[in-house]
Amino acid sequence: MKHLFTTSTIATAITLGLGSTTAFAQTPTVNVATDPSFVPFEMLDPETGEMIGFDMDIINEVADRAGFDVNLTTMEFSGIIPAVQTGSQEIAIAGTTITEERAQVVDFSDPYYDSGLQIIVRADNEEVSSIEDLEGLSVATKIGSTSYDFLQQELGEDADITPYPGTADMYMALLGRNVDAVLYDAPNVAYFSQTRGEGRTKVVGPLYEGQQYGIVFHKGSEWVEPTNEALAAMREDGTYNEIYTKWFGEAPSAE
Repeated sequence: MKHLFTTSTIATAITLGLGSTTAFAQTPTVNVATDPSFVPFEMLDPETGEMIGFDMDIINEVADRAGFDVNLTTMEFSGIIPAVQTGSQEIAIAGTTITEERAQVVDFSDPYYDSGLQIIVRADNEEVSSIEDLEGLSVATKIGSTSYDFLQQELGEDADITPYPGTADMYMALLGRNVDAVLYDAPNVAYFSQTRGEGRTKVVGPLYEGQQYGIVFHKGSEWVEPTNEALAAMREDGTYNEIYTKWFGEAPSAE
């Protein structure tokens, strides 16, 4: 009888132990970096002190589906790729264009947003309507961005190209007449022109350098595949379109 009791007690303890392991299993927390000034993709809500935007909704939904919690850190865009490359940040989402050069040092998710570059000038500027018109002028863009690389490639020393650490800096330089134009990612340019720059700025010319944004990962990250699966499911069930419409007014065209 004593033997049976002991066996039963051990079995019960094992069962409870297994149950406890399951009950106390924790969702892993992953370090995620973003740029705090790339509206409407990521920006600080002055009322709550929290980061909001298209990218923030995307990464939070991805995290829920992929099975991790987000530990968010903000930093200047130029520091994001190095932070992920060195491993201090596992993931980054900051309207980051997928390029072959960047893909040599970090991994990318499948593309989650189609973009390009566009020019914005002051509302009274009637001289600039294309990249060629920027020759001999002062042009602002953002440090570490593909727009800076594009300007160097297209204009080189034929224009005074000034990279700024933040988008607010380059737009204030434009409004303050310190530069003649800004070249940067089209959705951000359009958002500024329709908000703080309304009536004072205008977007001109075509869309340059068709680009795609990807979520950035430390090389070999275990979260790449779960993220791609989450993004695919979000597109399939309409969640992606809901988030897109929330921030850009209409769902992207199906092509």
